[in-house]
Amino acid sequence: MSKGLTKREDDYSQWYNELVLKSGLAEHSDVRGCMVIKPYGFAIWELMKEALDKRFKETGHVNAYFPLFIPKSYLSKEAAHVEGFAKECAVVTHYRLKNSPDGQGVIVDPEAKLEEELVVRPTSETIIWNTYRNWIQSYRDLPILVNQWANVVRWEIRTRLFLRTAEFLWQEGHTAHATRQEAIEESEKMLGVYAEFAENIMAMPVIKGIKTPNERFAGALETYCIEAMMQDGKALQAGTSHFLGQNFAKAFDVKFADKDGQEEYVWASSWGVSTRLMGALIMTHSDDEGLVLPPKLAPYQTVIIPFFLKNKPEINEQLMNLAKTMADELRGLGIRVAIDDDETKRPGFKFAEYELKGYPTRIVIGPRDLENGTVEVARRDTKEKKTLSREGIAQTIQDLLNEIGENMMNKALKHQEDNTRSVGSYEEFKTVLENEGGFILANWDGSSETEESIKEETGATIRCIPLDEKEVTGPCMYSGKEAKYRVIFAKAY
Repeated sequence: MSKGLTKREDDYSQWYNELVLKSGLAEHSDVRGCMVIKPYGFAIWELMKEALDKRFKETGHVNAYFPLFIPKSYLSKEAAHVEGFAKECAVVTHYRLKNSPDGQGVIVDPEAKLEEELVVRPTSETIIWNTYRNWIQSYRDLPILVNQWANVVRWEIRTRLFLRTAEFLWQEGHTAHATRQEAIEESEKMLGVYAEFAENIMAMPVIKGIKTPNERFAGALETYCIEAMMQDGKALQAGTSHFLGQNFAKAFDVKFADKDGQEEYVWASSWGVSTRLMGALIMTHSDDEGLVLPPKLAPYQTVIIPFFLKNKPEINEQLMNLAKTMADELRGLGIRVAIDDDETKRPGFKFAEYELKGYPTRIVIGPRDLENGTVEVARRDTKEKKTLSREGIAQTIQDLLNEIGENMMNKALKHQEDNTRSVGSYEEFKTVLENEGGFILANWDGSSETEESIKEETGATIRCIPLDEKEVTGPCMYSGKEAKYRVIFAKAY
């Protein structure tokens, strides 16, 4: 098949859009700003969800579900929260339609106006903390460690499949604690869960850090994040975890009686990742031929392609029988495998299709392999092909999948390291940003004014204050004042 993908070096944005569409991950919807996640794309999201959900439950969390609709008054109870989300909210004002008097379809029934408008969930802190008021009376009711898998709506103006859509899928954890320290520890622990998932499942290296006050989640006292570098050098925020303090407990009057019988406000955290991770996965690993999927997230980790011959039904039957036997062996080791038995497509077409879709490995068997006890194995990440013994092929593929995952992580980590640079002056910063891109480590005086000036002048933002950053010495690269932090700047998605 002809992939016809724009090359990354020619137009990275166009390459990304074409790849999402042509690989069958998603497509645009007739609903403005929304997308259809197609079966192949949703299969990848399900594997992400399964891996994350397992980690949440291992850390003591349970799943629940809360309403899609939030009374407008709830958002008014936490001032920073409503200010942060007001411009992105979709609002339901009526609850009924009726036939148009002119017979041309339906219209909104003016008699069906809601007494209080409902906001379509942009995030769930308000509805959940209103609910927690009924769940929490005593320290014995704490902690509450709840997660929900849901869809949310944020009315984005400029949209791009997976990266920024008006509706998207995510998970959001919302926990309640008896002490400040417990809530902080929860926020930090879940950041660690996200980082481990990104690196061990997505093969995507990340930097753990803290957001500046300007970049914090609306209503949080502290926002922790993981930042990933895409192949074009831009940053992508891959997950966030928030220490909410007592802000939402105070807004919704959620108190508990401590061990001494004294009433205290509850401490909170929230944390989430979304289908943005699909965009991160694509832009971290894929190439000009198509998707390159880490084995742990590939819907099919290998495909067996029998090399059929025309007018040779007996040989073709032997090839199919061998393919089925091999598939059973592979599945016995937990490997997700497909068999391509389509006799109407040429092998070259099939190879290109599986490269486009990012299958980590493929196994080709032909008539000679029947005689020689061999198979041809190709790996997607390096495009190497080898003729291997059929004996023990399942274990061979399993070992190869592990090797591919490690190689993808190492390649992405090297890209991040090679494109992370330190600068000492603002002039050097602008030169590196313009000519090199990537992550730029620089001293910052900690002021909002400096942060905003750099953003306005260059388009770069402070992605995070790295958690492992050492003691800072020297002046701020912009203001010349004493620096408080060593931070990572980058242009970002």
